[in-house]
Amino acid sequence: MIGRLRGIVAEIGEEEALIDVGGVGYVVRCGSRTLGRLPAIGDETVVHVEHQWSEAQGPRLYGFSTREERSVFVLLQAIQGVGPKAAMAVLDVLPPADLAGAVQRGDQALVARANGVGPKLAQRIVLELKGKPLGDGLVSSGAPAAGETPRVHKVSATGEAVAALMGLGIAEPVGRRAVEHAMGQLGDEADVGALVKAALREIGR
Repeated sequence: MIGRLRGIVAEIGEEEALIDVGGVGYVVRCGSRTLGRLPAIGDETVVHVEHQWSEAQGPRLYGFSTREERSVFVLLQAIQGVGPKAAMAVLDVLPPADLAGAVQRGDQALVARANGVGPKLAQRIVLELKGKPLGDGLVSSGAPAAGETPRVHKVSATGEAVAALMGLGIAEPVGRRAVEHAMGQLGDEADVGALVKAALREIGR
């Protein structure tokens, strides 16, 4: 089983990337957010991989920027009705920390923004992820015990900036890529306003 690839970015397509590892090219299917975070063609990268096999399609590699994303990808597919495509779409809209926040709040509408995920499937995802580890924390399945401080999941500045761009009529994959680029320029401490302004400059608006 392949769990990680370190190699040179040879090609970047709309849904996959070709990673050259020691002269062997691996085709890795990725979401738009992961593709947008890859370095330029010819540069080295590390991609966390989930290796799956089916009789219809044979072996397939799914790539992610972090181990947490790969873990959540697997977790999502344990839910009835969620295949690789839907799981990838959810992670495109909601990185693990943002997904944890949506589950904590019971925000089915936010999950339903993923391509191919309808209201009923979004409801099932939110219900079945209660109490499951997502990203750096655990989504609480109920009220905190006596004396325990409740865990609050704060939506990331990246997620808020992407939502703001979508409110301006910008497609989610375009907005996500622009925000990720802006985050790379401004740093992890950049606030939502600065990210939105930089992303709009990147898009050319």
